[in-house]
Amino acid sequence: MSKKPSIPKGTRDFGPTEVARRNYIFNTIKEAFALYGFQPIETPSFENSDTLMGKYGEEGDRLIFKILNSGDYLSKVNDSLYAEKDSSKITSKISEKALRYDLTVPFARYVVQHQNEITFPFKRYQIQPVWRADRPQKGRFREFFQCDADVVGSKSLWQEIEFVQIYDAVFTKLKLDGVTIKVNNRKILSGIAETIGAEDKLIDFTVALDKLDKIGEDGVKNEMFSKGISEEAILKLQPLFSFNGSNAENLDSLKNMLANSEQGLKGVEELAFIAEKIEKLGLSTASLKIDVTLARGLNYYTGAIFEVAAPPQVKMGSIGGGGRYDDLTGIFGLKNMSGVGISFGLDRIYLVLEELDKFPKTVLNHSKALFINFGEAEALYAMQAIKSLRKKGIKAEMYPDSAKMGKQMSYADKRNIPFAVLAGEKEMEAKQFTFKNMKSGEQRQVGYTELEAILFKD
Repeated sequence: MSKKPSIPKGTRDFGPTEVARRNYIFNTIKEAFALYGFQPIETPSFENSDTLMGKYGEEGDRLIFKILNSGDYLSKVNDSLYAEKDSSKITSKISEKALRYDLTVPFARYVVQHQNEITFPFKRYQIQPVWRADRPQKGRFREFFQCDADVVGSKSLWQEIEFVQIYDAVFTKLKLDGVTIKVNNRKILSGIAETIGAEDKLIDFTVALDKLDKIGEDGVKNEMFSKGISEEAILKLQPLFSFNGSNAENLDSLKNMLANSEQGLKGVEELAFIAEKIEKLGLSTASLKIDVTLARGLNYYTGAIFEVAAPPQVKMGSIGGGGRYDDLTGIFGLKNMSGVGISFGLDRIYLVLEELDKFPKTVLNHSKALFINFGEAEALYAMQAIKSLRKKGIKAEMYPDSAKMGKQMSYADKRNIPFAVLAGEKEMEAKQFTFKNMKSGEQRQVGYTELEAILFKD
């Protein structure tokens, strides 16, 4: 007995409905990126190992899928090296390529490699799959798509403002009301750490602060204390736990708190610029909220930090995020290339739209009509009509076999095709068709012109 086929853990098959819905999200995001002047690029699914390794830290390196060299890949491993059984030493001998872990490092490589062809500031978007050898669990896969947009070669804060507008434009188009775009600044977090005398504990301090929504004020304080941050320093943080006012009020509080930190005040100034301009320009459905506890990607971001929260009625993590970074391309030798970027969480956005029943019915893009097959002559008559309908952009198809009527009607029903078109000898003689509404059961005789008009309208 043959073994039932399967797919690797952490990967998924997508049926017609899922693909149609995912394409709806992809297309909405692409349209927004293009509207704001971003250009699409694509990079290979795999890169040279030395392009990826060492760019994500020790944990990230472990999650990179390595590709075995073709041919006799063990030929370069001598007996003494093989006897050591040290996988890290052997890997470099047997694998010179790897699947991309994200789109960011390949983008940095692309910019450096093509710097003489690129017009800066370079506004790029990229929507492609990435792979991570992670432990599969709910909402975490080994193969998934990233939807990124970045601008490199400009320090202007107007770029951050445009990204806020892009988030708003996309979620407005998806009819996803109640989305909150949270914003903070790395300089503010560094300034707070400086003010409380915990500069050397910046990462520990921010990692704990970022958990405020999950573990509460006491939990954050306890974690900070366990990481070596003094009680006196933690006491100075108390105002942070009551930042619940408007953006303007929060900015004023930050100015007072960071009065003695030049770096912190610079962060407040940048944040104020973004908040004030967005208030004047306005947003359609999303809201912008200053969140001083937001601390994602601190090893990476140097300025603004973004995180997008789903509507409150849905229990879901962030559905987007990003921020300002300096020297992204420095890892490949091109220094002083500031940039800012955002990403959309496709899978989570899909789940939110599904839970809130926000996918338009038209997304599924079914055929409008199924022509019933009564035999060779009748099929030719049907195909002539179908050819004319398709020229008008109307989706129509014919059942391929002259099977029993019930089987063909059942097929239309299961495919959610709204109309059936029948043409036997009598219809052919009269140059007409019997048009049937699959939902109501109503049917009537129509000529081709009326058939086309009905299907075009419906």
